[in-house]
Amino acid sequence: MLSKSSIEDILTAALSTGGDFAEVFVEDRFTNSIMLQEGKIDRSISGRDAGVGIRVFNGLQSVYAYTTDFTTAGLLKAAKNAAHAIKGSEQHTIAALKQEMIEPIHKIIQMPRTIENGRKAAVMKKAYEIAKNYHSSIKQATVNYIDNEQNVLIANSEGKFVEDTRVRSRMAIQAIASDGTQMQPGFYGPGAYQGFEFFENLNLEHYASEAARIAVTMLDAEECPSGKFPVIIDNEFGGVIFHEACGHGLEATAVAKNNSVFANRIGEKVAPDIVTYIDDGTIPNEWGSLNIDDEGERTRKNVLIENGILKGYLIDRFNGRRMGMDATGSSRRESYRFNPTSRMTNTYIAPGKSTPDEIIASTEHGLYAKYMGGGSVNTATGDYNFAIMEAYMVKNGKIGKPVKGATLIGNGPKTLQLVDMVGNNLAHGAGMCGSVSGSLPVNVGQPMIRVSEITVGGTKGE
Repeated sequence: MLSKSSIEDILTAALSTGGDFAEVFVEDRFTNSIMLQEGKIDRSISGRDAGVGIRVFNGLQSVYAYTTDFTTAGLLKAAKNAAHAIKGSEQHTIAALKQEMIEPIHKIIQMPRTIENGRKAAVMKKAYEIAKNYHSSIKQATVNYIDNEQNVLIANSEGKFVEDTRVRSRMAIQAIASDGTQMQPGFYGPGAYQGFEFFENLNLEHYASEAARIAVTMLDAEECPSGKFPVIIDNEFGGVIFHEACGHGLEATAVAKNNSVFANRIGEKVAPDIVTYIDDGTIPNEWGSLNIDDEGERTRKNVLIENGILKGYLIDRFNGRRMGMDATGSSRRESYRFNPTSRMTNTYIAPGKSTPDEIIASTEHGLYAKYMGGGSVNTATGDYNFAIMEAYMVKNGKIGKPVKGATLIGNGPKTLQLVDMVGNNLAHGAGMCGSVSGSLPVNVGQPMIRVSEITVGGTKGE
C-alpha cells in the first residue's frame, strides 16, 4: 500500500484546482476461482489486481479517476487529471492524516491464500458426489469455488486514513436433472465473510442435496396457473424480491435524484405494522458484511422501515451532499475501477410472530415460492418481474403439487403494503448485486412471509 507522504501528495494534487474534498482508494486484491464439472477440475484461475482510485468533489461536482501505475509520476498524473475537471473558486488544503485503527468484526481463521488447491478441490469433489449421486435423474453437477482477499487503504483530505483486509469465500452448486424429454436446474450458493474454515464447516450434505433435490422435484412439476392470488415467499433467498423491488429504491443513488418511489417520504407509512426492513453491514461473518465501507466509514445497522414507517435511506458521502443528510456507512464499489455510491450489505425483513405452519395453514388458496430465481426491477417505478426456481400450489392450508414456469409480477411499494403475515424463521442468503458501482457481494434475507395478492405469471390459465 502507499505511504502517508505519498497520499498527502496525491490529495494535494487532487485539490490543486479548487476542489473542496479529495479521496484516495488503494486496493490490492487476490482472487481464486475453481470450477469442477463431470467430476474433474475444468478450470482454475488465480489472479492479483491492484490500483488506485482518486475522487474529487467541488460542491455537487464529482470527478473520478483511477490508475494501475503506482509510480509517483503515475499517481500524481491521475490526481491532476481528476483535478483539471474541477474549477473551484478557492484553494483548499488537506488536514493532517491520522490513522484510524479498526477492530475487525469478522474473525478469519485460515487465509485462503495459505491453503493449497488440493484441499480446495477435495471439498469441491465431495459436494459434487453428493449432488451427482442424489438421484438417477441428475445428469450433470457443477461446483464453483471462490475465495477473495481484498486489502484496501482509504484516505481523504479531511484527515481520514484507514486500512482493512476483507476475506470472502463461496461455493456455488448447480445440478441438472433430466427425464429424457426435459431438463430442470437446481442451485444453491452459500457464502460468508470467512476464510477457508467456511468450506470445512459447511454442511455440504445439505447444500449439495438441496441443489439436486430442487432439480429432481421440478421434473415432475405441473405447469403453473396464472392469476392473482396470495403468495407465500419462503425465508432466506426469498428476500431477493424486496432487495430488488424496495432495497434499491432506498439507496441514495436513486433517492438523491428523485428517481425512487421512496424519495421524500421519510416518516410516511409505506408498509404494514408487521414489516421492519433493515440493512446491517455489521453482522459477524455474513457474506455482505464489512468492517468499513468504501469511503472508510464504519458500517452500521440501518433501520430503513420500522413497523411500517419509512425511517431512512442508505446514503454515501456525495449523495448525502445532494440530500443534506449524513452518510450511513453504505458506500460501496466493486473495485478501484468504480466510483463508489450507496449500496446494500445484508438487507432483510425482521422476524415476526407467525410460524411457517401458521402461515401455510391460514392460506386457503395460493402459491408457495420456496426458492426464488432471478429478476429485474425499475427503481423509478418499483415495477418488478421475478422467476421462481421452486414453487408449489397451496390448497386448503396445505402445500400441494410442485409447479413450474412461475413468475411474480408486481410493484415493490404496493407489494410491501400487501404483506399480511411475517414468520419467525429469519434466514439469510448470499448473492451478487449489480449496479452503477459494479457487482458486489450482498446478503438478502427474511423469514417466511405472505403477500395477500401478487400477479402470478404462469404457463396455463387457472
